[in-house]
Amino acid sequence: MKKLVITGGCKLNGDIKISGAKNATLPLMVASILTADKLTLTNVPHVADIATMANLLNDLGIEISFDGDNPDFGNEGRAMVFRAKKITNPCATYDLVRKMRASIFILGPLLARVGHARVSLPGGCAIGTRPVDLHLKAMEKLGAKIELSDGYVEAKVNKRLRGDHIHFEKVSVGATENAMMAGTLAKGETLITNAACEPEIIDLAKCLKAMGAKIEGEGTSQINIQGVDELHGATHRVIADRIEAGTYATAVGIAGGLVRLHHLEPWIMTGFKEDLEKAGVIFKQISDDVIEVSRTQDFIESVNISTHPFPGFATDMQAQFMALMTVANGVATIEENIFENRFMHILELMRMGANIESHGKVAVVKGVKKLKGAEVMATDLRASVSLVLAGLVAEGQTTINRLYHLERGYERLAEKLTNCGAQIKIIY
Repeated sequence: MKKLVITGGCKLNGDIKISGAKNATLPLMVASILTADKLTLTNVPHVADIATMANLLNDLGIEISFDGDNPDFGNEGRAMVFRAKKITNPCATYDLVRKMRASIFILGPLLARVGHARVSLPGGCAIGTRPVDLHLKAMEKLGAKIELSDGYVEAKVNKRLRGDHIHFEKVSVGATENAMMAGTLAKGETLITNAACEPEIIDLAKCLKAMGAKIEGEGTSQINIQGVDELHGATHRVIADRIEAGTYATAVGIAGGLVRLHHLEPWIMTGFKEDLEKAGVIFKQISDDVIEVSRTQDFIESVNISTHPFPGFATDMQAQFMALMTVANGVATIEENIFENRFMHILELMRMGANIESHGKVAVVKGVKKLKGAEVMATDLRASVSLVLAGLVAEGQTTINRLYHLERGYERLAEKLTNCGAQIKIIY
């Protein structure tokens, strides 16, 4: 099993290209179900979750090809071409769904395109239950009949989905995306209220509109969709990964130095950039898509944060920010409001000398003068990268096990950090 070995104490200096957003790419890939024409996505990240989704779509009968497998393909990054001429198997089996909960995204597009779908229930999750009830209720509002049988969601619609008012009792990015995709081919008007506002929602809407969808209000809590009879092919560039950008900015904060982040829309870091600045991380925009990140002080200030849907502090940045706070000057309170069980990295950080107390959804982090390298274990994607960040500043060597968690969502992380001066080795 692969391991990551980090020797701490090196400042970061150099340039990092920010990859396309994994969390934006997954629903964009699924949007290919909505048309028989080609959908081309560029700036696609080379991470494990993308391969898993490609396998699922291939099982449905969708043809997939790669246009430049090199992650540095042109200025548009890696490209994937999808062609869903015919859906031959509208089913997602448990073996695929258990590897990636985003498989539930196929529910809405399949109902919209072929009128039926069979999707395995995803089961538990390391960072919380993340139930799919919001997805199912949205499809029922659009006219689908839902039955749960033998661990599967059996969904059918008579002839065509029909537009309706979908109000989410809780903000959900995935459910909003599923409802948006289904609504594009539903008859009449679909109104989504209490919708998620994340940049990934805006990116999906941009792609769907390029395919001929009629959507207004994306990026706000109310989205209006006028259904059309069919969508056509398009080419779309995936938005930059705001969580990857935030992770590297945090890396500079914890290790020191100066790094330029490339191919990045500055606005997508809204919600956590401000708190990083309060802590002492300096951002300077030097061109339309390049941001210079530095830490000129010898210390980081403690900052209290509370996770909330966009534009609040992103839950996917909570673990990284906690790693930063372990060596900050003072005491920080971190509140997790999105997922339960998302403090599993605390015990591993404490193995490295961090001073953290957790009380339910609140963690109190007292900054220490230094962390010490240790052998630690990743428990999920963001937890794993928080350990990488801690390892960058820890005294001695840090060995991170269960590297597959990291590979689900970060493209060439070790290489990117090493190119900026970090001492990282991958052991097979």
